[in-house]
Amino acid sequence: MSGLILLRGPRRFLYRQTVGRFQSEQAMFDRAEKKVSELGQSVAVAKKEDAKLLERASFAEQDMQNGFQRLIKSGSEIRKLANSVYKIERQAEDLMAGLRQVPGREAIKLRSEVASMADTAKQQRITLQKRILKISELGVSV
Repeated sequence: MSGLILLRGPRRFLYRQTVGRFQSEQAMFDRAEKKVSELGQSVAVAKKEDAKLLERASFAEQDMQNGFQRLIKSGSEIRKLANSVYKIERQAEDLMAGLRQVPGREAIKLRSEVASMADTAKQQRITLQKRILKISELGVSV
């Protein structure tokens, strides 16, 4: 019998059948009315919180759309820059081929400068291509 008192359902039943009988109808009605008003306040708070969360979600969605558009634009600009760096790299190779035809120390010095510039351009192009790949992996067509 004592084990049943530990359970919530039988405990509530016993309380209502014993102590609950001594309470007046007005007291029970007042208690129920108080619980209804508390429940109404809880619902009002939940509505306000819901409105705030929906507004925040709307702002987040707008930020996401703006970010997506900026990412598309940036990816396009990076792709164009990578293409122009590639063209510069090809021009440097053509210049190197032309400088190989010219004899002399000055030509050798110029060739080393052009080779350094071509290497820098190649590194820059590789970096840009890696960035384009990262943007593409995010699902943005570049």
